[in-house]
Amino acid sequence: MTAAVKGRSIMALYSSDRSIHCHRVRFVLAEKGINVDIIDVSRNESAAADLAEINPYNETPTLVDRDLLLHDASVINDYLDERYPHPPLMPVDPVSRARLRLVHHRVLRDWYPLAEEIENSVGRKAEKSRQQLKEAIVAANDLFKHSDYMFGDELSLVDCTLAPLFWRLPVYGLDLGKPGASVQGYVQRLISRPTFKSSLTRAEREMVLDAT
Repeated sequence: MTAAVKGRSIMALYSSDRSIHCHRVRFVLAEKGINVDIIDVSRNESAAADLAEINPYNETPTLVDRDLLLHDASVINDYLDERYPHPPLMPVDPVSRARLRLVHHRVLRDWYPLAEEIENSVGRKAEKSRQQLKEAIVAANDLFKHSDYMFGDELSLVDCTLAPLFWRLPVYGLDLGKPGASVQGYVQRLISRPTFKSSLTRAEREMVLDAT
């Protein structure tokens, strides 16, 4: 088993180099400046075997923090934001937090499944999902006009979930065009952040380069 599982003090994230959900966690880790050992199970058979042993679902992302083991990107990111409160990725007041959580839920429920269908399907099914995702994002264009990020001038957990999705739009063959101009400006603000750049795996960089 890896040193992280044996009780090493440093936090460890079992990650896949192309997974959109792993990317969400890597972006939050980068934003928080957390010292973490990122273990790529895509290229490490030993790490993949360790993951199968410690996670009942044998899936990434999986976070090991001393004796704590977490899986599911949303659970992990909530934990990271609470344990490492600076910079905060959630509003302070309950009403704003609830609104953010609702938007976050809708992104994960409505947009992420379409992205996953595009990645995992071919033919008409993939094309239908591609069109639906484009229409949904363009329909939300006005939401990105009024501030730098989704909920104001500071980055939030919603932005950390949207960034990996929007990074992959060229891979999905989606060009938002003029109707999505505000979204595209928002995307540029996200992907130009040094923390976002550092969250990318080599595979994630290359798949976008190959698509453009």
